[in-house]
Amino acid sequence: MKTTLCLALSSLLALASPALAARQDADVLVRHATLVDVEHARTLPGQAVVIRGADIVAVGEDATLAGQWRARRTVDARGRYLIPGLWDMHVHFGGGPALVEENKALLPLYVAHGITSVRDASGDLPGQVLAWRAQIANGQLFGPQLFTSGAKIEGIAPVWKGTLEAGDEAGVDAALDREQRDRVDFVKITDSTLKPELFLYALSEAKKRGLRTSGHIPMALTVGQAVDAGISSIEHLDYAFQAGIPDEAAIAADFAAGRIDRAEASRRLHEGFDRATAMAAYRRFSERGVAVTPTLDGSRILSFLDSETHADDPYLAYIGPGLRRTYAWRVERAASATPEQIQARHARHARVATVLPLLQEAGVRIMAGTDAGFLNSYNYPGIGLHNELALYVRHGLTPAQALATATRNGPAWFGRLDRYGAIAAGKAADLVLLERNPLQDIGATRGIDTVVMRGVVYDRAALDAMLAGVRARVAAWNAEAAR
Repeated sequence: MKTTLCLALSSLLALASPALAARQDADVLVRHATLVDVEHARTLPGQAVVIRGADIVAVGEDATLAGQWRARRTVDARGRYLIPGLWDMHVHFGGGPALVEENKALLPLYVAHGITSVRDASGDLPGQVLAWRAQIANGQLFGPQLFTSGAKIEGIAPVWKGTLEAGDEAGVDAALDREQRDRVDFVKITDSTLKPELFLYALSEAKKRGLRTSGHIPMALTVGQAVDAGISSIEHLDYAFQAGIPDEAAIAADFAAGRIDRAEASRRLHEGFDRATAMAAYRRFSERGVAVTPTLDGSRILSFLDSETHADDPYLAYIGPGLRRTYAWRVERAASATPEQIQARHARHARVATVLPLLQEAGVRIMAGTDAGFLNSYNYPGIGLHNELALYVRHGLTPAQALATATRNGPAWFGRLDRYGAIAAGKAADLVLLERNPLQDIGATRGIDTVVMRGVVYDRAALDAMLAGVRARVAAWNAEAAR
């Protein structure tokens, strides 16, 4: 009798509350959020996001989804703005084997600043970074999703360490074979000693193998030649500016023939910029699918080291002593400049920054990247991306366009918009909850309440604990170095 009564009661409850009986289980339910639709530059208030494992499984009206799902953890996002996880598309790890731990300590800094994916553009620890990529993916190491080029391809005896050296086409082929064995996410090619013709060969051969490429374009070549050879992304805004110089080909030819030195070529490549020439080049970038990573804040920092010493930057508390020492060579070089050189440096930065809205107008994919890491003085992992976005708006992008550079354009370059760049069912559960609307003020990306990475929630207390942990490790290293 008692069993029959219980069954009858259960049936009545189910009939009375069918939605309650049908509720599905989830790991995380984000409620009352205002979703930021970056693609269409709009906000959607009163939304809920359902997360199971590392995936978003449902997005919709809060009242509806709250009745359909129950979760082990609920995040109250009332009055806050939810964006896709941020991507930094140009970072570096390096400084030699002695600095492996200091580099590893940078990983939480990215997450604490809402950056859930980074693209390593090669340093001198390529094997270590490849190992970190696997360890992060399988949960053995905490950090943002890591894409890497592995070792960069260079010429014989280059300035840069940790490279695959190539002196002929067979050497390039061998280097590309190695990159494929390492299953790199893209190939980085630089110009310290690599012959210009081998640079072009490496681009074209990588493209034949289905590999994305980025790099520093040799001064003996034009940007257009690199684009025609198949480069996938141009690193640093200077090269985009260079493509707007009508005499670029003549300057490249003079440098290749030894008629002018690097300093003179550089000077000429920053004079005579022509908007029509630039727009024709940028439309070609767009047609060929070539992206540009400006690293504008890194350029600004180096350009103004004479007036901004950074000696008292609070963020230095998160950078190990060995990494801080790698800053010295750029600082010393900047300090040795003449007043005329300093003035030229300031003017050059201002001129180069003006091409940013032209790239946007031409439909070029602009990817936010910082150049943060070793060597690049005071260019800090984490906070650097927010500084970068602020400069994009200062120099002509709208907040919505700037936000897209750090949420959609990186995934698009990797062909991963199916998983990233929006908040929708089937996307990766990489999210950042902000206190304010970034479509109105890009500075809102700094006001982070919560980060969700691979479906795991890190509230403000957890993010602060990450920062405190890095700070404590650096303090211990500082104390050891002072002995």
